[in-house]
Amino acid sequence: MVAKVMRIGIISRENYVKRTIAVAKGLYKPRKDEPKIWFETLKSMAQILSSENQDLLKLIIDHKPRSLTELEKISNRKKSNLSRTLKTLERYGIVELPKKDGRLIPKVIATDFKVEFGLHFSQPT
Repeated sequence: MVAKVMRIGIISRENYVKRTIAVAKGLYKPRKDEPKIWFETLKSMAQILSSENQDLLKLIIDHKPRSLTELEKISNRKKSNLSRTLKTLERYGIVELPKKDGRLIPKVIATDFKVEFGLHFSQPT
């Protein structure tokens, strides 16, 4: 498996709004290497990339389960818990959940993470 690096940014809600408005007005053009996923706090990022979720991602990579039922057996986690966790990870672009024959097949997209943050969002003048 080829490692895919996901760039993650930490930015306050206020600065995220300022950034979004600046982008919409054409006052700020995001760099190609800028994060695509943003969290409001390190704590919120840590909840998504918790040790438990990292272990789950490793299980998926190593075992390549062909369904949530199969993942339930190898992870010792209930299907409902797995489904909720995987849907959250999917929203952040970390996993994909394609359907095949009516079954969701978990696939890890992002394997490595780079976190970027600062205390201010400054738009170019």
